Amino acid sequence: MPFSSMRRVFVGGVSLCAALAFASVPAFAHHGWSDYDADHPMTLKGEVRTSSYENPHATITLEADGKRYTVVLAPVSRMEARGATRDSIAVGRAVAVTGYPNKTHPSEIRAERIVVSSDGADKTVELR
Repeated sequence: MPFSSMRRVFVGGVSLCAALAFASVPAFAHHGWSDYDADHPMTLKGEVRTSSYENPHATITLEADGKRYTVVLAPVSRMEARGATRDSIAVGRAVAVTGYPNKTHPSEIRAERIVVSSDGADKTVELR
């Protein structure tokens, strides 16, 4: 095989490998919902200690019952469409979250709904 043909095959192979590697990055960033125990829903009421309003999912750290929980919320676009804005889950806000605990990390829950204060009234936001 001539050198120029070998070079094209090599460069093409490297390009393909790079494309596949970048295409798989979102799969590593997203976890499956099977990690959560849907048979044991829980409701937590407390104060937001940290808030991340970013994709792939917004998250908060919630202090409730003397413990800290990481709460996985919905994607930002869904949060906004349903009325859970960045401000409504800001640090210091009181919220109530109903969701499912992670099977291996019980201090993490996947939220199904969140109750936030909006214009002085509580508003229930369905996240799934």
